[in-house]
Amino acid sequence: VQLQASGGGLVQAGGSLRLSCAASGRTFSGYVMAWFRQAPGKEREFVAATWGGGNTTYADSVKGRFTISRDNVKDTVYLQMNSLKSEDTAVYYCANGGVLATRPGPYHFWGQGTQVTVSS
Repeated sequence: VQLQASGGGLVQAGGSLRLSCAASGRTFSGYVMAWFRQAPGKEREFVAATWGGGNTTYADSVKGRFTISRDNVKDTVYLQMNSLKSEDTAVYYCANGGVLATRPGPYHFWGQGTQVTVSS
């Protein structure tokens, strides 16, 4: 499986960005798709995940501001990020796995990461 993340950039606090992650190599619909992020000097942390017929879960820090969605026809997962804060600055990674988890270990495949920088 190959994952290609895109959509990062520089945005002012309060602004929005939409990340995309296109998957190829195997059937997309039956797997968990997740977003993680990693800020400098910090561990990779869970952001959001989607599985099944549109089930979703979010980290408390992004709940109400971020929305994860997937298009099983396009084999793409999205992360709409609104009301961005400086603490959202990180490299964002998409991940693909067979089970839902909020830690990185169970995810077998990872995208290359896309930088999100929020200026205050």
